[in-house]
Amino acid sequence: MSNDQPTPGQPPEDDDPFLKKPQEPSPPSEGQPYGSVPPPPPPPPPPNDPYGSGGGFGAPDPLAGMPPLAEPGKRILARLIDFLIISIPLYLISLPWGGAVDVNGDGDDGFGDAVASGYSGHQLLWSIIGLVVYIAYDTYFTHKDGRTLGKRLLKLRVAMLNDGRVPDTGAALMRAVVLWAPALLCCPCLWWLINVVLMFTDKPYRQGLQDKAAKTVVVAAR
Repeated sequence: MSNDQPTPGQPPEDDDPFLKKPQEPSPPSEGQPYGSVPPPPPPPPPPNDPYGSGGGFGAPDPLAGMPPLAEPGKRILARLIDFLIISIPLYLISLPWGGAVDVNGDGDDGFGDAVASGYSGHQLLWSIIGLVVYIAYDTYFTHKDGRTLGKRLLKLRVAMLNDGRVPDTGAALMRAVVLWAPALLCCPCLWWLINVVLMFTDKPYRQGLQDKAAKTVVVAAR
């Protein structure tokens, strides 16, 4: 028997997949280079994506598809409105217990006495109460639709940077804590100064420290 004959029960040599040659590329279609494969279409944006093109992390243009970033001046004014909305009623409520701010002091030592007493006794208590109120206010409205009352008046909103959605409770709480805790308990002037500077200088998203912590961005609302 010749050695060229296939063994019974074994497929012919041409049917052995390990011996087959690669298939020749298909002939080119009209207007298409030989052997090229058209690129797959881009994935659709996530549902309810206000950015419209999936812009965010990893995009060639980090601002592609995003609504315009909020103007720093409007952000500062919106924050001031929110501060007054909370601080004025809170101060009025604190008056029967001595007020939320104690500036008693005489002569040259008046300012020093006020600073020294700023976080003693009932002043510390009111600072903690104020912190809880500010954080609850910011968390609720940011999670609700991304807009505190001040942002609503100035047509701004907070959005998640990666997909533009309204922040969930965890992101809204993180943002509020980072924004208000240092400002009310330890270093208000320095903290506000840092955040104001970042609104003007941070690239490319103009994120304050609270935005960086929560991975959010402030944009113009439609």
